[in-house]
Amino acid sequence: MRYLFTLFSLIACLSCSTAQQPYNPQADAKKEIQTAVNKVAQDNKQVLLIIGGNWCPWCVKLNKYIKEETEVAELLAKEFEVVKVNYSKDNKNAEVLTELEFPQRFGFPVLVVLDKNGKRIHTQNSAYLELDKGYSEEKVMGFLKKWTAGSIDPANYK
Repeated sequence: MRYLFTLFSLIACLSCSTAQQPYNPQADAKKEIQTAVNKVAQDNKQVLLIIGGNWCPWCVKLNKYIKEETEVAELLAKEFEVVKVNYSKDNKNAEVLTELEFPQRFGFPVLVVLDKNGKRIHTQNSAYLELDKGYSEEKVMGFLKKWTAGSIDPANYK
């Protein structure tokens, strides 16, 4: 009985730790991106790719930040379809990153904005969004607002 309790405890711990990991090395990034592009084409949103890995402290910190900061989370839900793209020794998603013109050159995490057609329109070094040992709400919100579908619509500048 003690053996079963230990086994179930171990399984529970492992499932909790993987559930908290934002990047899935087994995910099909290409498929997830295409699904997001298909969705935003109907919703007049942009796709925001957050590329990183569970090994990266700043990647995990950004994931936590965008979930816990209410204004950021609301803006993301309203204006973007978010896809987390894994980069790790298990899965570097080399083909996807090549198609995105090598955003990893900026380090991790790195943010890529795609339009409703799946075209890359911006790559953002996340270091510019940092403040001290975390992220700046002003910088993150400013970045997101500048890359919404409405903010880049030429009709808004006539």
